[in-house]
Amino acid sequence: MGDTGERAAELVERLRGEGVAGVTVAWADNNGIPRSRTVPVATLPQVAETGIGVSTVFAVFDTNDGIQYGAPGRETPSGDVRLVPDLDRLTPLAGQPGLAWAPGTQVAVDGSPWPWDQRSLLAGTVASLADRGYTALVGYEMEFAVCAATPDGSIVPAYRGPAYSPHALLEIDGFVTDVLRDAEANGLRIGQLHAEYGPGQVELSLGASDPVRAADEQLLARQTVLAAAARHGLRVSFAPLPSLALAGNGWHAHTSLWRDGRNLLAGGLDGPDDPAGAAYIAGLLRDLPALAAVTAPSIGSLARLRPGFFAGAYGFWGVENREAPLRYVAGSALLGADHANVELKVSDASANPYLALTALLTAGVAGVEEGLEPPAPHAEDPGTWTQEQRAAAGIAPLPSTAAEQEAALVGCPRLTDALGAERLGAFLAVRRADSAWAAERETEDVLAAWRWRY
Repeated sequence: MGDTGERAAELVERLRGEGVAGVTVAWADNNGIPRSRTVPVATLPQVAETGIGVSTVFAVFDTNDGIQYGAPGRETPSGDVRLVPDLDRLTPLAGQPGLAWAPGTQVAVDGSPWPWDQRSLLAGTVASLADRGYTALVGYEMEFAVCAATPDGSIVPAYRGPAYSPHALLEIDGFVTDVLRDAEANGLRIGQLHAEYGPGQVELSLGASDPVRAADEQLLARQTVLAAAARHGLRVSFAPLPSLALAGNGWHAHTSLWRDGRNLLAGGLDGPDDPAGAAYIAGLLRDLPALAAVTAPSIGSLARLRPGFFAGAYGFWGVENREAPLRYVAGSALLGADHANVELKVSDASANPYLALTALLTAGVAGVEEGLEPPAPHAEDPGTWTQEQRAAAGIAPLPSTAAEQEAALVGCPRLTDALGAERLGAFLAVRRADSAWAAERETEDVLAAWRWRY
């Protein structure tokens, strides 16, 4: 037994002492949907060294669990990969006391990197940034609809408002309490939780961490919330838009870029003090149409991007402007200059978080290294302007169809090169399958079919 197996054997004894019977190893597919394998706790030493067998077809699962064999290199059901748990992230689940959880990396059967794995891509991106002197912090705000469980899967909000009021949460206080307690026990740092604007909608924010951990914790947070909901007879929808009648669920990604121990985005209401911080924003803005194709890639994402809904339907940035897809969050005397970050609003649960953060960091850092300068920020909502006013300001709507998103992504070599041919091919194959399926149905029917998928 190697060092990894010996460490896993020590973990087995600890897990058994805590009553854990199995370990669930999870990953995210190209639709943002968590997939997993669960193994008996006794097998963890072997699994840690040689992984769990997983079919290669998961790389081309679409949102409806259809398998798309048209992606280059994934034309048949033949082949196997190994899913290896990250022992550093292994977490006994407070809300599922017989199970522990760990994120997994998929490797080829000989242990070499598998070019369709997304988690290793983000890890490699972070390592490349470190070699160039950069580190990044990422924190997610996660919105979701809490609903009563119904036989037909319809939407029945679990509380009646008012929005942002503590009165709203009285109706689900047991669920909220369990989410907070379980999150702390699971090692998740929740900044805050509140009743959101939409019916039955809740938002929680996760503390900022390194990008790979942030993506892992986004998946763990879902498991934590779903387990708490199940105990209380509730259902939770993380879908970008559960119904046309409801508010959309954004999973806003807050990022900051650091060099030599300094936050390049540090600044106040005038924006970043360092030109490099402004260049980071400029890089994100330049590639925003292509970036959104990765960070908000589903039919539900496109339905959510409506002007006036704080979703970021137009391509611009603003300082503390909640209609901006790129919102600069300023530092202050109270919070400190290093509190500053950029919030990407065009981000949701249908994105693979590892692909999404790879694309985001690639776009932003390219702006820094090219010394880009952003246009002036806007404090208003361009959705209230005339088309002529937007054109004069150089503001265009973000892609509003799957075809427009694909064209934007394919036309951006920075992001396609960052994703790699294999991952890009699989990603596009499932996007096209989803689009073709949705084209034959009403939008509300598509949203209903995917309401509980994420």
